Amino acid sequence: MNNIRTIFLRELRAYFDAPIAYVVIIAFLLVTGWFFTTNFFVVGQADMRVVFGIVPFIFLFFTPAITMRLISEERKTGTMELLVTMPISDVSIIAGKYLAALTLLTAAVLPTIIYSVSVAFLGNMDGGATVAGYIGLVLMGAAYLAIGTYGSSLTESQVVAFIVSFFLVFGFFLLDKILYILPNWLVTPVEYLSIEHHFQNIQRGVVDSRDIVYYLTLIGLFLFLSARSLAARRWK
Repeated sequence: MNNIRTIFLRELRAYFDAPIAYVVIIAFLLVTGWFFTTNFFVVGQADMRVVFGIVPFIFLFFTPAITMRLISEERKTGTMELLVTMPISDVSIIAGKYLAALTLLTAAVLPTIIYSVSVAFLGNMDGGATVAGYIGLVLMGAAYLAIGTYGSSLTESQVVAFIVSFFLVFGFFLLDKILYILPNWLVTPVEYLSIEHHFQNIQRGVVDSRDIVYYLTLIGLFLFLSARSLAARRWK
């Protein structure tokens, strides 16, 4: 745990000692704020539907931007070789870096709670559905970050890491959009694999254990693949 904490704090300082964290957070809040303020009065309903509708789309670009440097930058600068020679396991390196990225994402999402407070003052908002929506957003972002961590572990180039991660998360995002072209026997398994499908379930206000298990499994799978990718480089 100490190694994970050390890597976590090191990565968090790298985010917040440079402009990257502030740029990412401000850009995220500007985009979500613009969609919230321009659409809320048009929709005319006291809920967070606008924010919960646009954030999954923003995550497609936002999460690969957070994770693209996690492993690839260390490889490019040669510091990864130094890191893997230390008595720190690959799992600790991946876990520490992933938790730092998750902290940055959560720091960007949390200020949007002010939108829900504003909505609550203006109308009779469903508090349970709003809390569930935020839980869904964090789980979805956590899953995308795990996928992005894996994408970053595959290359020394941050640009390539961003592109690979984007196409991976976009693939999961698209799964429930292509159901109508699939044969019936494929609809249920493909729908279950869709990240958006599970988010929609949670957003309705019901946090089902099957949706939680799905996200945790996806996160665990891609963090495991990231650790394996790191281990493969160690033996080259």
